[in-house]
Amino acid sequence: MVSTFPNPNSVDLSQIRLSIRALQSQLVEWRRHLHQRPELGFKEELTSQFIIQKLQQWGIKQTQDQSIPLRYQAGIAQTGIVVTISSESPGPVLAIRADMDALPIQEQNQVPYRSQHEGIMHACGHDGHSAIALGTVYYLCQHRQDFRGTVKVIFQPAEEGPGGAKPMIEQGVLKNPDVEAIIGLHLWNNLPLGTVGVRSGALMAAVECFRCQILGKGGHGAMPHQTVDSIVVGAQIVNALQTIVARNVDPIDAAVVTVGEFNAGTALNVIADTANLTGTVRYFNPRMEGYVGKRIEQIIAGVCQAQGASYELDYWQLYPPLINNSETAELVRSVASEVVETPAGIVIECQTMGGEDMAFFLNAVPGCYFFLGSANPDQDLAYPHHHPRFDFDETALSMGVEIFIRCVERFC
Repeated sequence: MVSTFPNPNSVDLSQIRLSIRALQSQLVEWRRHLHQRPELGFKEELTSQFIIQKLQQWGIKQTQDQSIPLRYQAGIAQTGIVVTISSESPGPVLAIRADMDALPIQEQNQVPYRSQHEGIMHACGHDGHSAIALGTVYYLCQHRQDFRGTVKVIFQPAEEGPGGAKPMIEQGVLKNPDVEAIIGLHLWNNLPLGTVGVRSGALMAAVECFRCQILGKGGHGAMPHQTVDSIVVGAQIVNALQTIVARNVDPIDAAVVTVGEFNAGTALNVIADTANLTGTVRYFNPRMEGYVGKRIEQIIAGVCQAQGASYELDYWQLYPPLINNSETAELVRSVASEVVETPAGIVIECQTMGGEDMAFFLNAVPGCYFFLGSANPDQDLAYPHHHPRFDFDETALSMGVEIFIRCVERFC
């Protein structure tokens, strides 16, 4: 089958305004600087220092005085930063969010800008997100006359976990002035350069996690009648958990229950007295919150009771589902269609069971999160996210700035 997507090597960049195209080399330089210095969640000290250095160079002052049109606050949720840019005319308040953290992955790319931090890598594009946000800040500072109202650009720590969005909200980043809508993007190697994935409603899934220890009774492998085999109990639980999606969840509502770890046993002739399971649950429909976790415990309890075992279960929600507001999604879609300018450029069916703590922002105010295609297989830039050879086509950086700026101009 011939792909209907645009060829990344023939993407038309004419809709990116010259002043933003002129920023491209700076965007690449900023992104590569950050890529070489990746940091884990809530430890983004060098990243924050670099961003603050740029803000100060551009005349943005560290203050909470709302009469200062170009200002920033730092140290929010440890390493987070919020930049506030007020135009010359009153109007609404729009926020733009970018995440800053990296992953505990050893980079395998042999590029001049590869990670200098052992065992840590920007393997999900957050270095690009921060560079796009910096470019957006720079442009808006130079063009305050071109929009109304106020833009707050949020540099958020710890998206990969345990999550920096919620503490930033709790510390007031959406207040003073109060944010009316928020947008954000994710560079997306599941889509080619020249495409934008945007849709109303659920875009990304809730993320829930569980950890369970099965408590049996160990013994000799030749005398199983004297034991309660935790491995057999655990195996029955793993199989039974698959019935939740198959038989308890409405087929119209997508969901996933995955057991990712199963650890038990110490020797081939010893029946293990304990087994440990960990896993994750994903779903789009907010009404399912609490339901799958309840069914998981019912199944574990039932199997253990039938087999004479007991259990200890920890279950927690990491992120809720990411739900886009329809009006803000339409704003992004209309703007993006002007930038990519091809019928195949806007991808509506772009849901993923991946999770994102941007969901907390979208629960607090209306908004839209979208995917910006960044893959270019012809340049070997199509490895998936979280892969040790992940990288992306940096042409997407100026496209991201252009979309953000047009959203600001259209919204404000």
